[in-house]
Amino acid sequence: MKTITVQQLRESAGVPLVDVREADEYAAGHVPGAVNLPMSTLGDHLDELPDEPFHVICQAGGRSARVVQALQARGHDATNVEGGTGEWIAAGYEIER
Repeated sequence: MKTITVQQLRESAGVPLVDVREADEYAAGHVPGAVNLPMSTLGDHLDELPDEPFHVICQAGGRSARVVQALQARGHDATNVEGGTGEWIAAGYEIER
């Protein structure tokens, strides 16, 4: 499985980012530009995923890793963000609410 760090994510401007946390988690603070497609409902929104390579993030990296594995099996070019939104915030990077 392909993974990147939050530092690499910060440097990868222009690559779509899918946040698979639940809506309330996303609303509490997310990486700027992230699109919320909760893991619990993702199966109903596969048509909304980007056609090009994209990154997947959650709170700590566990849910996004499972999502990336499932999406890669379906042919998507997805990369997991290690450490997730929690690590992004811990690094002092800006979040949107």
